[in-house]
Amino acid sequence: MGDNETGMENALINRREFVFQAGAVAIGASAAAPSRAETRGLSLGVCADVHYADADARGSRHYRLSLDRMREAAATWCRHDVDAVVQLGDLIDTGPKADAQAELAYLRAIEKEFRKGASHRYHVLGNHCVATLNKDQFLRAVGQRKAHFSFDIRGFHCVILDACYRQDGVAYGEEPFEWTDTDIPKAQREWLAADLARTHRKTLVLVHQRLDLPTESPYAIKSSPEIRSILEQSGKVVAVLMGHSHENDLRRIAGIPYIALAAMVDGDVEAGNAFGILNVSPDGSLAFLGYGRMAGHPLT
Repeated sequence: MGDNETGMENALINRREFVFQAGAVAIGASAAAPSRAETRGLSLGVCADVHYADADARGSRHYRLSLDRMREAAATWCRHDVDAVVQLGDLIDTGPKADAQAELAYLRAIEKEFRKGASHRYHVLGNHCVATLNKDQFLRAVGQRKAHFSFDIRGFHCVILDACYRQDGVAYGEEPFEWTDTDIPKAQREWLAADLARTHRKTLVLVHQRLDLPTESPYAIKSSPEIRSILEQSGKVVAVLMGHSHENDLRRIAGIPYIALAAMVDGDVEAGNAFGILNVSPDGSLAFLGYGRMAGHPLT
């Protein structure tokens, strides 16, 4: 959760970085072409840390507001005709007490609104997603087969990672865990390297926990240095998107922008929503349209 790197305050940054100015700034022009994929590339509706629950507010988290906030986000994504929507983990939270059936009801309610944003929708697992439910329960409820996988869309390759494991390799939801004990096991890291080796496409990586922070940070994936090395060696990754720390943040490591997004759940009605649209041009350059508390990303 440290400060942004020196130089991040420039209005225009290198083609593989991220820029916000009054909500949206286009980076890097591409040649005019007749097809939508060639002219616009990929458009993703994104949000993080929704934490929906039918529960009273605790601290900065206003759980019930997330349902209306998701409705607003989905309507905006639909209006912009995004290619897909992705939530970056912690879609639900625990209510007054841990209750699997209650959390499944929260999940069905929030997913019903999320799916209205686009016909293609993807879920990243967060620690709160499987604090009471196990991974199979969560995935079945949202209609997604796996917690980590890859897919191609609009000429790009996207990789969803699952860091909901303890360092000893035990999956969250199978046994008790501490949210600060988070890792991506060796088998998944090997899968990641092989997956990146197979694709020839520019790639986006999506994960809940942070890959860009020192390993001693409570928000960091403990094998982050090894994972970053895999991403760097591939030469294909144009951006990494993350949630978990509930803040807007941008760090550039070895030429790859690591983008963290503010939590939808945080703040009362006056604080406003937090969601956005990430546009990736065919050449890999990025532009972002942020709403509410994401409109200032990453300069706040």
